[in-house]
Amino acid sequence: MNTVNAFPLEPIEKASIDELRALQLQRLQATLAHAYANSPVYRAKFEAAGVHPDDCRSLTDLARFPFTTKQDLREHYPFGMFAVPRAQCVRIHASSGTTGKPTVVGYTRRDIETWAQVMARSLRASGARPGDLVHVSYGYGLFTGGLGAHYGAEHLGLTVVPFGGGQTERQVQLIHDFRPDIIMVTPSYMLAIADEFERQGLDPRESSLRLGIFGAEPWTHDMRASIERRLALEAVDIYGLSEVMGPGVANECVETKDGPTIWEDHFYPEIVDPQTGEPVADGEMGELVFTSLTKEALPVIRYRTRDLTRLLPGTARTMRRMEKITGRSDDMMIVRGVNVFPTQVEELILRHAELAPHYQCVLTREGPLDCLTVAVEVRSGLDAGGEVARGAAAGLEHEIKAYIGASARVELRPAGGVERSQGKAKRVLDLRKL
Repeated sequence: MNTVNAFPLEPIEKASIDELRALQLQRLQATLAHAYANSPVYRAKFEAAGVHPDDCRSLTDLARFPFTTKQDLREHYPFGMFAVPRAQCVRIHASSGTTGKPTVVGYTRRDIETWAQVMARSLRASGARPGDLVHVSYGYGLFTGGLGAHYGAEHLGLTVVPFGGGQTERQVQLIHDFRPDIIMVTPSYMLAIADEFERQGLDPRESSLRLGIFGAEPWTHDMRASIERRLALEAVDIYGLSEVMGPGVANECVETKDGPTIWEDHFYPEIVDPQTGEPVADGEMGELVFTSLTKEALPVIRYRTRDLTRLLPGTARTMRRMEKITGRSDDMMIVRGVNVFPTQVEELILRHAELAPHYQCVLTREGPLDCLTVAVEVRSGLDAGGEVARGAAAGLEHEIKAYIGASARVELRPAGGVERSQGKAKRVLDLRKL
């Protein structure tokens, strides 16, 4: 299904490694100086660590500088980490704040233009072309997804349908009537849209969609294959997070689909050991850390994303790729001493044709012991209490024990029995504290 990306690239996308590294160092030095001079928080952090922007003479010197964490942004809520006066910001975004104070991000006009440029580059890498019609199902508002996709699409010359999340029945109606070429949405909600197509008696494979740009949550290669098979489209991965910019930090190239290419002229990546914080070599697994190279309102220095991946050489572009993120250090479940990621469970679910990829991992405690229950739907039309479904559940329980090493109980639910997300899927429900 791959379509060769023949649209002209920006020169930096195919520049030599030496040219790219020289630009990165120049921008990194400017960013460190800007943060030190204009953010009291960063000045204090640098001084506490005994470093100064002048100490950065090479890209490897960045490892001497302190990390930034989500807690830093919460401690200085709402605007304490900004490096420009709030009045110079043209927009504010924020996280949901479901686990504490939200993290607040500001953008100058130049930041918004940079964001639109990297999002347009991401869309182009995905296979979008000027004149395409794109249906945006990412949430609008304080969440960065909707407006980030929207501005990037307009910058590239696409026609935007700014739908947002929810109203699934209406989404399907407009996709059917407007015939968009592209959809931008979380992969879990794409499955809900596919379910609604079928509920309305429509074949999702017959829709006009040729390209899906999916992000905002970890998803596996098996999930990609399932979505492509079910909807007959190209599924590519977009990566971003609001603290670093929003969506558009990295994006897969449709001609290779071998992991998101990081737009390294704007975002400098590192991989560190999650426990020690020490940098690891390219190719080694660890926690992804980003330093922004062109942000004005809220530069981030060595921001710990909690996403687990590794850096790989560039293929379709000069810039490095990162392996597709399928887990985060903060969504890892520890069940009786065994580390379990939801995406590991997802991969096993997708092996069973009797089961639908709608699931939730529920953690409870029985006395001193942790217990994992995987609530998963059966395929539409299948009896959740029938012999076929129970056989699939038994097989899944065995595979979770054999391949992941944890014991789990599989709870079968009828089609529609697992709560649908209209944005990021909530894959883990931890009831142990209750």
